[in-house]
Amino acid sequence: MELLEQQASVLAQPPRPVEVEVELDERAARRSLREQIAKLERELGDVLVSAYPRVGIDVWVRAGGGPRLLSLGELERVRDALAGRLRGARAALAERTAVEEENRRLIERMMLAPARHKFVRVSREDIGERGCGYWEVRPRLGLVGMLMGWWQVKLSSGCPLPSGSRHERRDPVPPGVASLAGGPAQPKARAALA
Repeated sequence: MELLEQQASVLAQPPRPVEVEVELDERAARRSLREQIAKLERELGDVLVSAYPRVGIDVWVRAGGGPRLLSLGELERVRDALAGRLRGARAALAERTAVEEENRRLIERMMLAPARHKFVRVSREDIGERGCGYWEVRPRLGLVGMLMGWWQVKLSSGCPLPSGSRHERRDPVPPGVASLAGGPAQPKARAALA
């Protein structure tokens, strides 16, 4: 009788393969979520590359807090956060691109009718280019040109030079030379005049 009860209890337990199928389904779900996360990270990287050299587009991915196995819920939250960040980065890039295109059109309008855009200034950064420089509508010949209505678009030559002359930045006496000669070093031409 005990033997029959033991066999009946063993038969009442769920078969082992059902548990294995649940684990296989979880593995498949994990694999699918990891593939989705990897795809979103690649697309976020593509947004970063296409945004270069623009700054201010946030594409960072938050770390999960060290190496560990994430649950399905945590993987879904990571995927959803990446999808939100990707949407935000794409929207910021699209907005920035629209502003840059409008600034390019403004430069064209400035070139065609400078008198309508007096003292307007558009930098290279405003059109998505790197470096210094800007387009500016200025009067030709200063105050006389402004009074006569002679306006022109000036393109700056680039980055400003460092302040001061080259001679001011350079030390005339290398360190240690004055102490070796027994006093301040004199150039040969000055010594000959004295």
